[in-house]
Amino acid sequence: MEVLYIMIPAALYLGVVGVVFLVWSIRTGQFDDMEGPKYRILFDDDEPGGGGRRGGGEGPGAGR
Repeated sequence: MEVLYIMIPAALYLGVVGVVFLVWSIRTGQFDDMEGPKYRILFDDDEPGGGGRRGGGEGPGAGR
């Protein structure tokens, strides 16, 4: 029965922490665009086939 003296305040504390983080995430705009991320994969990349390579004679070892 003594465990309730620890568990009830712990549960209330975790509930308050959860509500605080929910309010913070709503205020910072985490839930503003729920549709955009699932369609973002369909858009083309800005540099197709770039793969992180440098073009032409740039960078170290360009004359090798």
